[in-house]
Amino acid sequence: MRGIPSLITDIRKKVFTEVARMAYSGDGYEAANDLPYIIVPGDRPLHRESVFLERAIAGERVRLAMGLSLRPADGRHLVTEGMDHAAIAEQYYEPPLINIISYACHACPTNQYRVTEGCQNCLARSCEKVCPRGAVSFVNGKSHIDPEKCIKCGKCANACPYHAIIHLERPCQAACGMDAIGQDEQGRAVIDQDKCVSCGQCLVSCPFGAIVDKGQIFQVIQSILKGDRVIAAVAPAFIGQFSGKLSPGKFVTAMKQLGFDSVVEVAVGADMCTIEEAKDFLEKVPAQQPYMATSCCPAWHSMVHKLFPAQSQNISMTLTPMVFTARMLKKQDPDCKVVFVGPCAAKKLEAIRADIRSDVDFVLTFEELQGMFEAKDIDFATLESAETMNVGSSFGRGFAVSGGVAQAVTDLIHHTDPEVEVKTARAEGLRECRKLMTMAKAGKYNGYLLEGMACPGGCVAGAGTLLPVEQAAKIVQKYQSEATTTTPLDSPYRDLGEDLEHEE
Repeated sequence: MRGIPSLITDIRKKVFTEVARMAYSGDGYEAANDLPYIIVPGDRPLHRESVFLERAIAGERVRLAMGLSLRPADGRHLVTEGMDHAAIAEQYYEPPLINIISYACHACPTNQYRVTEGCQNCLARSCEKVCPRGAVSFVNGKSHIDPEKCIKCGKCANACPYHAIIHLERPCQAACGMDAIGQDEQGRAVIDQDKCVSCGQCLVSCPFGAIVDKGQIFQVIQSILKGDRVIAAVAPAFIGQFSGKLSPGKFVTAMKQLGFDSVVEVAVGADMCTIEEAKDFLEKVPAQQPYMATSCCPAWHSMVHKLFPAQSQNISMTLTPMVFTARMLKKQDPDCKVVFVGPCAAKKLEAIRADIRSDVDFVLTFEELQGMFEAKDIDFATLESAETMNVGSSFGRGFAVSGGVAQAVTDLIHHTDPEVEVKTARAEGLRECRKLMTMAKAGKYNGYLLEGMACPGGCVAGAGTLLPVEQAAKIVQKYQSEATTTTPLDSPYRDLGEDLEHEE
């Protein structure tokens, strides 16, 4: 659904825009009670059975965008309830990060085969013949599937010459590679937070917009208005996300109009990560561990810890590009505030880890940043170009697409130690990542460098992105080719990574 304009993307943008507009007003958060009426104006519903239901959902979206928790539906509560504790620059949101607004959930069918109007009552009756449980019969001239007998094998659907039998899956459940989504007694989706790794794939797959992540838009703007020196550390996947008219130089100008002091590309941290992971691999595989897995994707990292705890020691201990960049900025100015701006929902959870909270103050997705641009009425076409962010190497910028991390590490090892053969294997999407780790656990990838990405397509497919994945990947590849340096060894920060890793 990403990159396809829809009512859901419109609503999300409007929520982020209105929260940002309220924050920039400097009048506090009391106006939050009015935002559902701005987001859902008039007296007629846009897409649900009641305008009041739409406003209730909008109110929960506003609260989540400000990092607050969902309110119980069985009582009267103000949108601003508890907001005095959350609406300050220093406040982090608390887990769970990914939430389902129960009364926005459609209670979609789960794993069912249904006969459509396309059934032609054909003489072959292949669907009936292939069913191993006798679940298919013909009633009133149409094929009929008995749900009590059906074992969901799909043979009837494959046999139908008219493709008149369809497989219905709950989209959020199908997208969850952790099997973390179940249902309550009313059939509405619920998340098992013990399994969830906050990748956000359920969020972008829900056609009813019932799944929402928490945010920090209000808190970031509060920090800016306080006069903090707020620096945006921007992931390389940003390129092309906002407008074809927004060059890197114009992007910097736009960010400064939002109030950011400066902008740094996280490709700098990716270069440090490449150098340190290459060192790790050469030192530890196979001398100390059978294989090494990359460390960059927090959802992949969390999946390994949850499902393959004994294998987690084989993940590189190298810091992620986000943390390398943030520590570099804090080393230069301990009093600055660092905002990671990226495509990923899971980075929000990474940033609140106890060992990282002092490095990364806030996380914004591209979708949330777009709301800030809208709130300030920034016209990209009229902006002048400021200095560009041309410090990261081509290798570092390539982290944004699937395979880019392993490719960067491999290419660097070939550059520094050409006699060393590096075998790699990678997976994208958590179901494929689980298969990869199952094979690794069985010893099938000894001597390998493994890369896992929770989002199919890599970071350009993160839950906070705005573009179709294929289009975003092509734009990033072009951005790679425009880097003034090729390898991390050409970076002015090439020797900084090891020191930053050991800083508390």
